[in-house]
This record gives sequence, structure tokens and C-alpha cells, in this order.
Amino acid sequence: MRAKYLDLLWTFFRIGLFTIGGGYAMIPLIQQKVVEEKHWVSEPELMDLMAVAQSCPGIFAINISIFIGYKTRGVRGALLSTIGTALPSFLIILAVALFFQHFRDNVYVARAFRGIRPAVVALIAAPVFKMAKTAKVSRYTVWIPIVAALLIWLLRVNPVYIIILAGVGGYVYGRLEEGRR
Repeated sequence: MRAKYLDLLWTFFRIGLFTIGGGYAMIPLIQQKVVEEKHWVSEPELMDLMAVAQSCPGIFAINISIFIGYKTRGVRGALLSTIGTALPSFLIILAVALFFQHFRDNVYVARAFRGIRPAVVALIAAPVFKMAKTAKVSRYTVWIPIVAALLIWLLRVNPVYIIILAGVGGYVYGRLEEGRR
């Protein structure tokens, strides 16, 4: 049993090493490691856990690691997966803080970060398409995420309101579907 706890810690530590761009950059790594390799959760379970993690206050990366850790190994698993997720960022930030003055104005570092930014966008975009497939987004429902994204981006609508509206809409739609049967 102990190896499973260490496996959870080590898996999330490795995932945490690549959260450049935020917790959403973790999604393809979580899908690969936790769903496809380890089979700790299924794809639909991951979708549900991500929805809850996004809806809860706090950092998405930490929230999702807590939920997966708890689901797989209980409270200890949640603690270890959280430590595994947060520790790489903590160590990297500590190292950057210690040496920031030495490379702050380095042209090569600035160029590297400019190159990383588009890659982070791709890291976030790739799992969106995979999640859309899992969520069964079809040509009839594709307007929902598009409208939600536009409301958040263009009109600066708080994502919490979008989540609440989507939840209420899904509930009402489900009730209407039950009434038709």
C-alpha cells in the first residue's frame, strides 16, 4: 500500500513540473498519466472532477489533485497528491527568486519565455478538444461552450455565473427530457 502512496506523490510531482501556464496545462498530463496509464479514474470521472475542481474556490491544479488523490487513496492520497502538485512549483519559484537578479535582463531568457507562451496555449487547447468529445459536445451543442467562452472573454462575465447558469440549464433540460418520456 505504501508504494501506491509514493506512486501518487511521484506521479503528481512529475505532473506538477509541467504546469507552466497554470493548472490547465496539467490536463493533458493528467489524462495521460492518471486516466490512460494508471487507470485511477476514467475519462468521464476526470471530466466530473475537473468540473468540480473548476467550481470550487482555489487553484485548479491543487483542487484537481486533491480530488483525484482523495478518490484513489482517501485523505492521505489527497494530501500526497497536493504536495506532489505544489512542491515542484514551490521549488522552481524558490530557485527563480534566489537567482532572478542574475538573469532578469537576459535576452535569451526573454526569448525562451516568448516561445513558451504559444506552446502553453496549445497545451490548454489540445485537451479541450478531447474533453469536448468525452462530454459529447455535438454540432447541436457546440454553441454552448462557444457562447460561454465569448461571454467570459468579450463581456467579462464572471465564470462562476456561467457555471451556475450551465448547471441550472442542464438541470432544467434534464427535467424537460424526463417529462417527454
